Amino acid sequence: MTSSSPHARLASWIDAHFDEEVGFLADIVRIPTDTPPGNNAPHAEAVAAMIRQLGWQVEQHPVPQQAVHDYGMASITNLIVRRRYADGGPTLALNAHGDVVPPGEGWTRPPYGAVIEDGRMFGRATAVSKSDFATYLFAARAIEALGLPLRGALELHFTYDEEFGGNLGPGWLLAQGLTRPDYLIGAGFSYNVVNAHNACLQFEVTVHGKATHGSIPETGHDALQAATQVLNAIYAEVPRLKSIRSAIAGISHPTLIVGRIDGGTNTNVVPGKVVLKMDRRMIPEEDPAQVEAGVRRLIEEAVQGVPGIRVEIRRLLLAHALRPLPGQEKLVGSLRRNARAVLGEEITVLGSQLYTDARLYSEHGIPAVLYGAGPRTVLESNAKQADEHLVLEDLRAATKVVAMTLLDFLTA
Repeated sequence: MTSSSPHARLASWIDAHFDEEVGFLADIVRIPTDTPPGNNAPHAEAVAAMIRQLGWQVEQHPVPQQAVHDYGMASITNLIVRRRYADGGPTLALNAHGDVVPPGEGWTRPPYGAVIEDGRMFGRATAVSKSDFATYLFAARAIEALGLPLRGALELHFTYDEEFGGNLGPGWLLAQGLTRPDYLIGAGFSYNVVNAHNACLQFEVTVHGKATHGSIPETGHDALQAATQVLNAIYAEVPRLKSIRSAIAGISHPTLIVGRIDGGTNTNVVPGKVVLKMDRRMIPEEDPAQVEAGVRRLIEEAVQGVPGIRVEIRRLLLAHALRPLPGQEKLVGSLRRNARAVLGEEITVLGSQLYTDARLYSEHGIPAVLYGAGPRTVLESNAKQADEHLVLEDLRAATKVVAMTLLDFLTA
């Protein structure tokens, strides 16, 4: 890059405004968005106010309260920032989510303190994915600061339902016809460009028995004993799943876990009901309908014929896989080329074991990839763990790469 090239000028602008970018990230990290309970509208309102101070318009799209409550959250307001340029270019959207899992235990710094030590910012969502609120906003500001003629449109989608599945985040914006971009870059979490990811099925399995006094257990039907048979059947399936391999680099095999168990009423009472919550990750090559039918059959057969026991299986979530669509290669090529210029190394294109909101855009036929601020592997950042953090130089680099990619798509 020569010092007068557009890419060099972008990098210089980002360097000159980097303290401001870090300050913006710290401000939005300090506002909790624990989900559950998912009272996230106040964060959206604060972010909207910050962006309006820049002189930009922000659309606030509150999801109807009844729909939010039925979904299990308290409040959701999604944001769209639209920057329209001359006719003749594509619409490129950038999406990051502001809802986060609760901090949990084990932190050595305040989870909402945005403490900076040794070039790292510590705090919940510094890595996933409030960091990319900053990446995307400052990349957008940088390309406009050049004063070059731009064409097409840029949209920033800051949404607040990823932890529960995204249906009331990007899913809601798309279903309401509020947006229909040509391309999507979704929040990233490593140096890699992610071009595919797993699907996910989650179930609530309720094992019904009959409670009775612990001194006369034979007069009841022990739901916990029956639930143990369900657990044994589930974990007996795990070795088979490890033999199913994906052809996509970065994705290995399906997984199956039970993440939560609730049941019983007291120490001296035979449990009358036990509830299991389970998570089945699917590689992109699997058929979700076949997988769901198989899981249901596995559970039902585990307690078939057990006197006084019945099971109720309720699907909590179906998140489809992200698969490559035509046009995705343009995003991948631009991001890799610009990352090479900024980082001085080749970055890989991989699938991810996680699932993200990007698949909601893909389901509408929109080519989507993930790229944003983060380290070489997601585990390095303690994402969704205690002491989650972001190396600030990774934020700087990602902002430059994204800005250069925007320039590739939006200049004539």
